Amino acid sequence: MWTQRYLRKSVPLLLLLTPVLTLAQPQSLCIDGFGAFQTSFFTGVQVTVGAAKKEGFAARSCSATLAWGKDSLLIVPEAESLDIDALGADLGLVRPVVAFQVKNSGADWFVTYKIYSLEKPPRLLRTLTGGSSFSAADTDLDGRIEIWTDDAGAVNGLDRLSVGELDLLPTTVLRFEKQKLIDVSAEFQSHYDRHISQLYTELDSMELSDFKNSDGKLEPTPSSSAEQLHRRRLTKVKVLEIVWAYLYSGREQQAWETLAEMWPTADLDRIRSLILNARTAGIRSQVDGVEEKPRPHAKKIAYVYDTVGENNEHSHDPVDDPASRNFRADVKPQAILLRRRGVPEKSLSQSEKMVEIVIDAAGKVRSAKATGDKDLDLVNDCASWKFIPAFKDEHPVASRIRLALSYLR
Repeated sequence: MWTQRYLRKSVPLLLLLTPVLTLAQPQSLCIDGFGAFQTSFFTGVQVTVGAAKKEGFAARSCSATLAWGKDSLLIVPEAESLDIDALGADLGLVRPVVAFQVKNSGADWFVTYKIYSLEKPPRLLRTLTGGSSFSAADTDLDGRIEIWTDDAGAVNGLDRLSVGELDLLPTTVLRFEKQKLIDVSAEFQSHYDRHISQLYTELDSMELSDFKNSDGKLEPTPSSSAEQLHRRRLTKVKVLEIVWAYLYSGREQQAWETLAEMWPTADLDRIRSLILNARTAGIRSQVDGVEEKPRPHAKKIAYVYDTVGENNEHSHDPVDDPASRNFRADVKPQAILLRRRGVPEKSLSQSEKMVEIVIDAAGKVRSAKATGDKDLDLVNDCASWKFIPAFKDEHPVASRIRLALSYLR
């Protein structure tokens, strides 16, 4: 049902039972024309990512093509980097899709997210822009897939602050519901609260007081040293990050109360207007609706289908549901992108390692466990791996898979 191929430059490789990826640094399937990926989906659509062609020769740029039968569609003619975020997943559009992240130049902070159907002929279903990254995932393994992104494009340049100066960009969580794209960030307030708590610990009370007594715009004055302006600027960034963490998680009143408490009073209306205008023009302008207050719904837990040994029925049961034992995926997950941040030289000659991972219906790793010799770095690296998800009755499902790994040059 599947064929898959992955090529890279000649560097140390991490070999698995599924296709092979490299040790590390690149964050995309193709960067500056290096890297290639190809797979044929069971609908008959072939997905290809690789170097763009100019006069028959590979260029220092990347392209993506969808092909079916004798027809093909060049969906990304040329880009500095190109990645597949999800392949075969159902994002809530009632059809399997492939989602691409496209970055046109290395100078760009932002990527374009293109979602295509994997039917014949493929169709562009949605384009999103303005985020520094996009990631589809079944976040809490309840069978519903979210798209996590940020509003980097909206806040870049806000009050003369660049994205590069910000530690925490305004996170936005999206989900397709009845084929409409809804902002469901308010469902994930605990995610924002962890960041808010950390930011509060980083604020110095004396420096916060000094900033509140400033003009807010931080215009240079004869009485202000460069060091003082720098400290105020750092405090200003943290205050903004706290405010929009409340704002983007559906707690508008708390956001404005926090802003009034920490921001120079005379400058309050100006900065509030800037924040609102930026948010209105950002990701919020691209959605079909907003779920300000999460609707109560019965908590569901997605089946985690087994893909390992046939006789291993007790240790690999679907999560939290003993009645669903022996549920087995029809098609195992297939690797899209596996990377290591670095492998010690001695590991290259060590014997095979085993890792067991749970992969959600979007192809993202939800949990990982190394067996035998514990390798915490390997387990941590698993969090960024991406797969075509497992399938049951031609529907993408969460699954558990065991991989054997060995390192070769």
